Amino acid sequence: MTYKKRLSVNEALTKLARYCAYQERSQVQVRQKLYELGLYSDEVEEVIVKLITDDFVNEERFARSYAGGKFRLKKWGRIKILEGLKQHQISNYCVKKAMAEIDDSDYMQTLCEIIDKKSSTVSEE
Repeated sequence: MTYKKRLSVNEALTKLARYCAYQERSQVQVRQKLYELGLYSDEVEEVIVKLITDDFVNEERFARSYAGGKFRLKKWGRIKILEGLKQHQISNYCVKKAMAEIDDSDYMQTLCEIIDKKSSTVSEE
């Protein structure tokens, strides 16, 4: 049986700073990653506080990026985006800010494109 070496707080901080710099991460994702690295709960909270202080983790920035990306790239609707943000345990304030990223006219245009695409594949009896 092999055991993984537990990381120190400073090693975890360095590793997670790179993890967060690569793309926006929610606090839930960061916390989960820290537990996977074998840190204890007080160490996890210490690292998260440091990452937030150094602006590697920002809930509002994550929510805006998540909502905008899922809408533009994956053509997700508002309800699916809301559910995704809930899974990341994003605050109501940040959810409102994120949903404001989706312009109503863009939303309607995307909806019409999806309907047109689907209607061409469906045949009526």
